[in-house]
Amino acid sequence: MKREPPSFLRLSIHPWGLLTAAGGVACSATLLGFLGRLHWLLDLFSHFRVQYLLALLVLGVLLLAARRRGTSAAFFAFACLNLGLVLPLYLGGRSAAPEGAHALRAMLLNVNTELGDAGRVKRAIQEANPDILVLEEISPRWVRDLAWLTNSHPYSVVEPREDNFGIGLFSRLPLAEGRIVHIGDAGVPSVIARASTSGGPLAIVATHPLPPGGARYSRLRDDQLERLPGYVPAALPAILLGDLNVTPWNDHFRRLLRRTGLRDSSQGRGVQPTWPNFNPLLLIPIDHCLHSPGVAVCRKEIGPDVGSDHYPVIVDFAIERGGQGGGPARRERRE
Repeated sequence: MKREPPSFLRLSIHPWGLLTAAGGVACSATLLGFLGRLHWLLDLFSHFRVQYLLALLVLGVLLLAARRRGTSAAFFAFACLNLGLVLPLYLGGRSAAPEGAHALRAMLLNVNTELGDAGRVKRAIQEANPDILVLEEISPRWVRDLAWLTNSHPYSVVEPREDNFGIGLFSRLPLAEGRIVHIGDAGVPSVIARASTSGGPLAIVATHPLPPGGARYSRLRDDQLERLPGYVPAALPAILLGDLNVTPWNDHFRRLLRRTGLRDSSQGRGVQPTWPNFNPLLLIPIDHCLHSPGVAVCRKEIGPDVGSDHYPVIVDFAIERGGQGGGPARRERRE
């Protein structure tokens, strides 16, 4: 007669147990996302609110069908917690430019230093036809491939690099000011400019902090975001464009909005994820256009696949009459 192995040696996996464990992970990740200020690794959990929301909803429905009502209710509660963070992006916003205001279009595109396709990038730019174009991760090769831009956008401030932090601002609008600055200790370039528009001067900030790929990079990213308010003028209408390597649910992003008085152009338009476009399950919104109260955003959309790992961001906006800049009036600049 064959003897059964001891109970502690038996491997028993039940489908409902696996679903409960998966939901437990999503619930834990939901809570860990609020603790990003404590450690850079915890900070990473703040970016996937949509994924947590959808996973917990699906798991809650499955467990409810299996009559595991208590666990299902807990998962729905945590789903609602994530929904409370995601839903505000779908509320508010506006869809029309102020009467008499001149509409403008800005485009942000992280081309990817190595992977991007110059032909597809060219087509996307020509189809969008932006007045203000910010390109990130441009190298000397990219500058050569996009030399045609000097005809359509004769005003530019560019610093190409062989790493992933070259940056360029290209404008149809005359630039009364345009310079490269290095914000924080990371040593990566940003662009500070002032464009002349029919509605008055417009301040433009283009930046690309380091990705949070470890303790050092996270610290340098946070430092750059912390110092950014010193480069956003309080007296002028302003837009800030960049792959900020944070999502709207991240504490550093919310702090940036509070300190600058800028608004998220995604407000009323939803999540609109941009990276990584090769993995739909992990798509998150890290490419942003922020704007001062003096700038009215009437449309924002995600552009086509250009062969990069990022989707472009396209924003239509107008400068309101008597429009002002952000909130805090006094800022310190540190370069």
